Amino acid sequence: MPKTASEIKETWKTIVLFLLLLTALSSIGYYAILKLNPTSIYVGLLMISPALASIITLKIRKRPISNLPWSLKELKYLKLSYITPLLYVSIAYVLIWFFGFGDLVSTERITKWSNELGIDSANQTLVIIVMVFLLLTVGVIKNLGSTLGEEIGWRGFFIFELRKVMSFKSLAIVSGIIWAIWHFPIIDLMYGNGENLLLHMGAFTIMIIGISVILAYYTFKSNSLWPAAVYHSIHNIYIQKVCTPLTISNDNTTFWIDEYGLMIPIVTTIFAIYFWRKAEKENL
Repeated sequence: MPKTASEIKETWKTIVLFLLLLTALSSIGYYAILKLNPTSIYVGLLMISPALASIITLKIRKRPISNLPWSLKELKYLKLSYITPLLYVSIAYVLIWFFGFGDLVSTERITKWSNELGIDSANQTLVIIVMVFLLLTVGVIKNLGSTLGEEIGWRGFFIFELRKVMSFKSLAIVSGIIWAIWHFPIIDLMYGNGENLLLHMGAFTIMIIGISVILAYYTFKSNSLWPAAVYHSIHNIYIQKVCTPLTISNDNTTFWIDEYGLMIPIVTTIFAIYFWRKAEKENL
């Protein structure tokens, strides 16, 4: 942390500038998503807003873009960032299926996958194995472009600035809350016409704060933004493209499934407590 009042003041100026630029750039993305078509391309615009905000902030503050933690010296954090979301998402969905909040497996999804792969849908196991493998390899790499746009800003820049004026615990929570709020317009777009908007926003916020603890840990330990980008990509693909599509919904599913239900936030919170204590022991 900075030792002088002047350094602290300058850091806060940088943080506020980043957040103002992020708000302005994200507003353009959200307007485009809500008002224009097709929306998919504008989601990409939204996801690169944190990166653009951080780069513009560095330029205004006369700091080189090379200051961002681009390098990666230890591959083990890249491996751990790949494995961790696979683990907690798997645990969450096994619990969902076990308690009957959703059933495995959606034959409709398998039929769709079989058509995409050109494999006979009668061989369900092969279809699932091949598609899941491709999604968790090729799909993750393709998705990295979008998640990198977020992680350059959130983990590559924002939490390093917060670290100058906050403890690990504080910056993990603050960055998580801001990151969650940044997603609220999307959640409102998805669930705004229903009765459970606040539940979905609350569940998502709890999940995001938990993930922010884990991502801050991996980012600071590796001194690199790449583990966070990989983690983010795996998290998105495994939930959105694998586990949720394979689950058959019932009356309780909406309260428990996906990033906006309760199960993943519960599991990620348990994981976050582990990393929280680990960071404390290691004086991170």
